[in-house]
Amino acid sequence: MKTLLVTGGAGFIGSNFVQYWLKTYPQDKVVVLDALTYAGNLASLKPVENNANYSFCHGNICDTDLVESLLTEHNIDTIVHFAAESHVDRSIDGPDAFIETNIIGTHSLLKASKKIWIDAPKSKGEAPLTHRFHHVSTDEVYGDLGPEDPAFTEETPYTPSSPYSASKAASDHLVRAYHHTYGLEVTTSNCSNNYGPYHFPEKLIPLVLTNILFDKPLPIYGNGQQIRDWLYVTDHARGIDLVINKGRLGECYNIGGINEWANIDIVNLICELMDESFKTNPELAAKYPNAKSAIASASKELITYVTDRAGHDQRYAINPTKSNTELGYVPQESFETGIRKTISWYLNNDQWWTDLLQGADK
Repeated sequence: MKTLLVTGGAGFIGSNFVQYWLKTYPQDKVVVLDALTYAGNLASLKPVENNANYSFCHGNICDTDLVESLLTEHNIDTIVHFAAESHVDRSIDGPDAFIETNIIGTHSLLKASKKIWIDAPKSKGEAPLTHRFHHVSTDEVYGDLGPEDPAFTEETPYTPSSPYSASKAASDHLVRAYHHTYGLEVTTSNCSNNYGPYHFPEKLIPLVLTNILFDKPLPIYGNGQQIRDWLYVTDHARGIDLVINKGRLGECYNIGGINEWANIDIVNLICELMDESFKTNPELAAKYPNAKSAIASASKELITYVTDRAGHDQRYAINPTKSNTELGYVPQESFETGIRKTISWYLNNDQWWTDLLQGADK
């Protein structure tokens, strides 16, 4: 039985992980620590809010005293660290928050972990506590790939391009340094682009979905040929599970979806599937009568090309061979199956994202 502290557990990936973990390991306890910034949403944890093994703490990972008290009070033996500022555009416009949360916040967690799990027992003449600090990172730390370049492996040098990816690269190095210097029991996973339920509406896939419903433009950076490896969020949760339970201490594991898609191809596919949804669901057409999908099955007409993002990386792709051979990790969803599940979830849970959009407009 484990007791987990999940930082950023009210965010997109964190909330999916919390739901996955409590369903997979009903005997375990999960404590969520989240600052509830714009991307944190308690509604994403509603499915587990009445679970006796779940508890929530509203707080900031930079508050080291708070983290120490949670580790002690709940006898935490496993930290799963999702909490991060993660939107590249926001990091370009205002990098300070990314430095604060992603670097200083991660260091705060590491300091607290070392003090409670290693230093405190030693001061009593006891052996350090058995523990695990799992750090969730991104493939963006590896930088940009050319069209014919091999996919990122765990040995790929770090060449981050944006303030966001640079801050995540720094946090990765800090985690490994605490393992090598102090003996903190750590693992790290670097994932590709996630998608699925509870994804904040400013991100590409939910933005396209919701804009189609309201007949708004579908903005495409540059020529739309930027390629990403897409990972269904539940496959990511499964991968982290395997790293925590089977991963070697101090090691990094790439978790990818083996689904490389150009942005424009994703948008075109979503348009086709949304047009299909309107054709087969009269209630949807009645609810959103002004959508082009409802009027003429022509949501692709909303595609609008905009000026490319500054320093936009052209391709990311992950090679998950190490995770496959050492941990048995294999993604269960193709992009075609995962995107259908995602569209279905958004159409059936419109109250969740409508509340977020209304909050953003205030």
